[in-house]
Amino acid sequence: MWTASLLVVLLLQTAQKPAPVAQPPAVLEPAPGNPIAVISTSMGDITVELFKDRAPVSVENFLRYAAEGFYPGTVFHRVVKGFVVQGGGYLPGMIEKPTHEPIQNEATNGLRNTRGTLAMARTQTLRSATSQFYINVSNNSALDHRGYTPSDFGYAVFGRVLSGMDVADRIADVPTKAENPIEPVTIKSVTVK
Repeated sequence: MWTASLLVVLLLQTAQKPAPVAQPPAVLEPAPGNPIAVISTSMGDITVELFKDRAPVSVENFLRYAAEGFYPGTVFHRVVKGFVVQGGGYLPGMIEKPTHEPIQNEATNGLRNTRGTLAMARTQTLRSATSQFYINVSNNSALDHRGYTPSDFGYAVFGRVLSGMDVADRIADVPTKAENPIEPVTIKSVTVK
C-alpha cells in the first residue's frame, strides 16, 4: 500500500511539472564606442560589432571599403561548411575587384577565431589582407596567432556577429563546387550604424 501511494505521488509530481520553454537566443550587446555594421546578403542580414579598440587598422579598413560602396555586388566566394564563409573581394563569376594596398596583420591582438567572429582573409603572405573577410562558423583555433612564422602568425579577428549567425550558417550550407557556391550568395549592402 505504501509503495503504491509513493508511486502515485511521484507520478503526480512528474505530471505537474511544466514542459521546458525554449529560451530565445541571448541578445549580444556591443561595447560602447564600437561601430556596428549590417551586412545585407541575398540570404538575409548579418549584424556585426567591429572591435576598433582591439583591431583599429582592420576596422578602419573595413569601414573604408564600406564607405566607398565597395561591397555591394560582391559574393561569398569561399564557403566551407563547418569552417568559414568568406567574401568581399569577388563579383559573380570569380571576377576579382581591384583593392587598396594590403594592411597590417593584427593577428597578435589576442582575439581568437571562435564561432561567430569576423576576421581578415589573406594569402600566405603575412601582410596581404585587403577587402576580403570571413565569418567563422565554428571554433577555428588553427587560424589564431601562435608564433611568428608565416604558418603560425594567424588571421586577424576584428569583429563578431551580434545577430544573423543563422544567416551565416545557411550560407555555410549552400551547395558548392571547389568551395564556390553553385548559386551566388551576394552582398547587397554594408551599412554602418
